[in-house]
Amino acid sequence: MDDLFTLHNLFTLGMLILLQAVLGFDNLLYISIESKRAPDENQRAVRQWGIGIAIVLRIVLLFVVIRVIGMFQEPFLTIPEGGPIGWALSGDITLHAVIVLLGGVFILYTAVKEIMHMMAIEDVAHGVGDNNRSSTWMVVSKIVAMNLVFSFDSILSAMALTDNFWVMATAIVISGAMMIWLAEHVSEFLKKNRLYEVLGLFILFIVGVMLIGEGGHLAHLHLFGYIVEPMAKSTFYFTIAILVVIDIVQGRYQKKLMAEKHREIVENDATTA
Repeated sequence: MDDLFTLHNLFTLGMLILLQAVLGFDNLLYISIESKRAPDENQRAVRQWGIGIAIVLRIVLLFVVIRVIGMFQEPFLTIPEGGPIGWALSGDITLHAVIVLLGGVFILYTAVKEIMHMMAIEDVAHGVGDNNRSSTWMVVSKIVAMNLVFSFDSILSAMALTDNFWVMATAIVISGAMMIWLAEHVSEFLKKNRLYEVLGLFILFIVGVMLIGEGGHLAHLHLFGYIVEPMAKSTFYFTIAILVVIDIVQGRYQKKLMAEKHREIVENDATTA
């Protein structure tokens, strides 16, 4: 533990915290949206418990991965290109790839389901999760599970920077505390700016696509002869930036149209009078 306070380890700790913050954005967005499924009075506790339990389990996962990393990276199923389904699907399936793929599919399903609810006429007056309230502990369990899915990339990235368990564990705890603080602010922002819920869901949709691409890449999947390539983080953040700009421009243009319409109504009323 004393090795944690050397200059080299302190620098590495700072880099890991920054890395956790960058990689944790998509996780933070999922937590903020998923917590809205819980009863209103429990949503704050859901975020705190979900992230808190996930921090503990992430440290346990770190301990396990350090010792049995080969089990996550070694293929347990190989689908040859010349096999019965090789013309459509082939690859080397690993436990790491399966976890990431399942996480991507679940997030994609969640985003599409919520987008469809928001588009339904009877749901116009409701926000994300209003129609499918879940029990507090059900939401907590989902947040913990998805937090662990997102953990794999951050843990493997951390292991590329250092082999010191205490440095990695400290970075996980500090970044987890930051995530609890940020989750409250993101959730409050979405409550006060309901229109941004749509933007958040489409970003979540892209996160699901990104995870599926990452899982397919880890499994060296070929679909109909084409290699499944992962989405670069730079592409992911650039896409988010474009979506945010589009949303801002569209919102301001909509306000301009409403102001013009209101002015026309006032002028027509004045002319009639």
